Amino acid sequence: MTQPVNQPTAPPITSSRLLHVDNLRTALMALVVIHHSAIAYSNIPRWYYTEPPTDPSGTLLDIMLVLNQAFFMGAFFLISGLFVPGSYDRKGTGQFLRERLLRLGVPLLLWLLVLRPLATAGRYTAARDAAAQQGAELPYWQFYLRSFTPGPMWFVEVLLVFSALYVLWRHLAVKDRRASESTQATGRAPGAVAIAGFTIGLALVTYLWRIVVPMGVSVLGLPTPAYLPQYAALFTVGLIAARRGWLEGLSKTAGRVGFATAAVAAVALLLVLVSTGEAMLGHGTLPSLMAATCESALAVGIILGLLVLFRERLGHQGRRRRFLSAHAYTVYVIHPVVLVALGYALRDVQAPAVAKFALLAVLALPLCWATAYLVRALPGARKVL
Repeated sequence: MTQPVNQPTAPPITSSRLLHVDNLRTALMALVVIHHSAIAYSNIPRWYYTEPPTDPSGTLLDIMLVLNQAFFMGAFFLISGLFVPGSYDRKGTGQFLRERLLRLGVPLLLWLLVLRPLATAGRYTAARDAAAQQGAELPYWQFYLRSFTPGPMWFVEVLLVFSALYVLWRHLAVKDRRASESTQATGRAPGAVAIAGFTIGLALVTYLWRIVVPMGVSVLGLPTPAYLPQYAALFTVGLIAARRGWLEGLSKTAGRVGFATAAVAAVALLLVLVSTGEAMLGHGTLPSLMAATCESALAVGIILGLLVLFRERLGHQGRRRRFLSAHAYTVYVIHPVVLVALGYALRDVQAPAVAKFALLAVLALPLCWATAYLVRALPGARKVL
């Protein structure tokens, strides 16, 4: 006899057990602001406001960006996956999908229709003036369409797709009682062999994926489609971990080994990149395989370490941490506008690239959360953000 589609297959994890995950998500959100602050002054000019570095310190920012990119968005997908099963169990298909559209779709529209035009205003002015010098006109709608990307909100787009696929899987899997029973909580985390096997498998899939979708190629506006195998894999890990109680089962030793593995993998990745600048590109080369392996080990190791660290040391929330956590998602939505505005405000400051980055980040972090507070104070905003 099959279970009804909306009947929980396991007791949902209570929010009190996930306070350390909320705190980790806040820390990762701060890292997003820092990451995009660094792009502005790096040799990777893929941001709405950039100043090409004129000194060697820009290379330090490049290194930070490469190492950070290897894990931080994957960590976001894992965390997102942790909350999905319990939410679906409580709300059922219809309410779950409506909430996903409200919480993800509405901010996406807000970004596309309001915030993106603000973030790209400076670029449009420059492009319009350049066109005018050649005797041509550039209406804003043409610029908007030609330069269209979802920006940082690509994460929301992909998360919407992953959530829809999860709903589909629940409807299919519930037809087989064994599929439901296989995800009951055990409280035991995977062992070293399982984690190593997952890491190797992720590296191989990433390597093969980058033959088809090499680094630097944009797919449907996604800035980093070369990392999609990692995003999908870690989101799935989050789903399973929520059911099986893996977070509580992770040992302190696993956290320490994770951090040590990540450190070794980071050094190895940098050595591979120094030896051949094409290691990250893909195309089925041996350096590409080595880079994918190092990235996967770095991602899995550091995420393991962070989960254990936050569970053991940062598992409580006072007033300040609750405030930061409550406004973290809003910060994600609005931070590009804040960073661009500060970038223009600081453009006349003469300093090495790494110094300007540090100044921008120090100013941006509190300003992003202050702006998020004001945005969430608007009528109805808390239902969406």
